[in-house]
Amino acid sequence: MAGFVTVQTVTAIGMSLALFVLLVNLVVFQYGRGVVRAAVDEGARAGSVAPAADTDCRRRADAVLSDLLSTAMRHGVQVRCTVAGGQMRATADVRFRGWLPLTPDWRFTSSAVAVKEAAP
Repeated sequence: MAGFVTVQTVTAIGMSLALFVLLVNLVVFQYGRGVVRAAVDEGARAGSVAPAADTDCRRRADAVLSDLLSTAMRHGVQVRCTVAGGQMRATADVRFRGWLPLTPDWRFTSSAVAVKEAAP
């Protein structure tokens, strides 16, 4: 009879820890979303300066991602920069992998636009 309580306790603790990991995973995903948003904003700003090109936009966005995201999360982020209609557009397609086997991956797209300065 005493062993039965132990099984219940271990099961309850295991389920509580799994829920805790899921909540922490959600917090980390939210942090990653903020970092990606900051990266595309910085990239669009860097690429909108008159002599800059789309490579400058991409380089700046990658620098922000490298500074603020872990390598594992950074692998799920693809940034592209384009110039069209006098605007610099930075877009990131993101896939953050879930930490547990049954946790779904989180996918989203984030973009930023800045007006391209005219060349002097």
